[in-house]
Amino acid sequence: MRGITLIFKRRFGPFFWTQALGAFNDNVFRFALMFTLTFTAADQLQLDINILMNLAAGLFILPFFLFSGIAGQLADKYEKSAVVRNIKLLEVAIMLTALLAFALQLWWLLFVLVFIMGAQSALFGPIKYALLPQQLKAEDLVAGNALVGMGTFVAILLGTLLGGLLARWAGENYWIIGLTVVVFALLGWLASRAVPQAAAGDPGLVLNWNIYAQTRKVLREGAKKRSVFLAILAISWFWFMGSGYLTQFPNFTRSVLWGNESVGTLLLTLFSLGVGGGALLCGYWSRGRLELGMVPLGALGMALFSWDLYAQAAAFPPLTAGEPLRDLTQFRDVGGLRLALDLFLAGVSGGLFIVPLYTLVQKYSPVAVRAQVIAALNVLNSLAMVLSAVTGMLLLGVLDVSLPVFFLLYGVTALIVGLLALKLARDPVLRFLIYLLSHSFYRVSHRGLDNIPEEGGALVVANHVSYVDALLLAGACQRPLRFVIDKDIHDLPYLKRFLQLAGTVPVSSEKVDRQNLQQAFARIEEALAAGELVFIFPEGRLTRDGELQPFKKGVERILERSPVPVIPMALRGLWGSWFSRAQGRAFKKWPRRFWSRVEVVAGEPLAPEDVTAAGLQDIVEDLRGDWR
Repeated sequence: MRGITLIFKRRFGPFFWTQALGAFNDNVFRFALMFTLTFTAADQLQLDINILMNLAAGLFILPFFLFSGIAGQLADKYEKSAVVRNIKLLEVAIMLTALLAFALQLWWLLFVLVFIMGAQSALFGPIKYALLPQQLKAEDLVAGNALVGMGTFVAILLGTLLGGLLARWAGENYWIIGLTVVVFALLGWLASRAVPQAAAGDPGLVLNWNIYAQTRKVLREGAKKRSVFLAILAISWFWFMGSGYLTQFPNFTRSVLWGNESVGTLLLTLFSLGVGGGALLCGYWSRGRLELGMVPLGALGMALFSWDLYAQAAAFPPLTAGEPLRDLTQFRDVGGLRLALDLFLAGVSGGLFIVPLYTLVQKYSPVAVRAQVIAALNVLNSLAMVLSAVTGMLLLGVLDVSLPVFFLLYGVTALIVGLLALKLARDPVLRFLIYLLSHSFYRVSHRGLDNIPEEGGALVVANHVSYVDALLLAGACQRPLRFVIDKDIHDLPYLKRFLQLAGTVPVSSEKVDRQNLQQAFARIEEALAAGELVFIFPEGRLTRDGELQPFKKGVERILERSPVPVIPMALRGLWGSWFSRAQGRAFKKWPRRFWSRVEVVAGEPLAPEDVTAAGLQDIVEDLRGDWR
């Protein structure tokens, strides 16, 4: 994956291990306490275990409502590495107190510490995502978010598993649990000492300690920019769905799948690893850029696999009378592999969904209030998780919905979110699908793509070697390209609808259809004036010998009407492919190679007044070099 080496760099590695150890220790502490309460403290406290479990969950989430607004202020006002170290010192103090409470069996004190631990996590939340844009280069931000997402989910999983194991290993020697969480808190603090400095976003910020007023303020900050606010809402929905999944796993395993603890652990592991794997896959496919095309596809993937999970679970064979709960082998033998795969792929889809959204919030939030925007995100995330718990109680407890139907209904919400995201991000989805398709045929490398401006109109030109040139170029460029293509190809029945959806401009020669040519020039002028990237192949046709054909004067006519920068590009390595005219007509010869190496090269922008068709041809030929 692009950026995996970031873990070994000082600007990212210490922070990565600091946040991963924090998430890990949170879950070791909470789940060890919950398992211990289940088998010991419930009797001593003489309270229903379900009340205790929900109380513990509520005490951990409540601080995110109360303190996220204040945490966002602290992260914006002070140098961030110092804030991180102080928060980790607070964790050490909390865990030392927990060691005392476990040793003396002070169960109510441990409940208070659950609340304080939630407050410590709430303080760390805004720092977690506000610090990354300051420490990482723009091209490493997606990879950094992917690694943090992967690390967080793996840490949660491992912490949950170790918490359960600790409760069993410790027996009545509860101090072992306390000592363990102290050790991991110290490791997190040591890692935090190596986090490099990150300047305050707004050192002059006047702190507002009014919890209600500050929470309202950060929510207003989060809602100011539409794209950021929509991303925040989508992330909160993800935590609504993920929390619903994770909360129901134990009961789903026992009452629907008739599986024992090992089956439940497997399902939890697969879902968590799926989310982490999806985050890494997102980092790999994004190639260091914000790739919003994955967001709708991730939501639709969650909907699809939730549906199949429902179908598999609804038909899962029950136990016969007197038969013990199934172990992993028996679960596999009765068809559990497909269900387990559904959970894993739902997690992968979730990872693809979440990472671009976190990157968008970081990238487009104003620096001075970035941590406060992320604090608003944390408030809404915690609200979404509470809403998910209430929804679960309503559906399962009041309406008596079955667990398979529960997963189906959550999948319906994923379908709605996916369709809405598809409507809002149609062009990024098309571009991403084109990227996947084109990069399935070739091993594509890119060079000089930072020469393409991030905004504003420009004319992009390249040599024309094969029938997949447009796919490769559209997949390589971050911004959508409006292609100018031959009208005969545009009007092919099996391509026309797709090309219309992609916004291509059909063009004929002046001899064939003068009116169409004039309409094409008008559409090109309109697109450039609107700040779009317009792409043309100046040769007008595929090369028959691998060499560049003379560039036509249409480039100069476009620039006379729309004087915009020109980006020369070259395709290298495509001559001789199945899609080119080497050794006969394309598609008519037997493919000689598959997944061969090709390269897309972009040159420096050219001023419109300096461009001539002949001069542009020379520049593209130089970019291509001898590698045809």
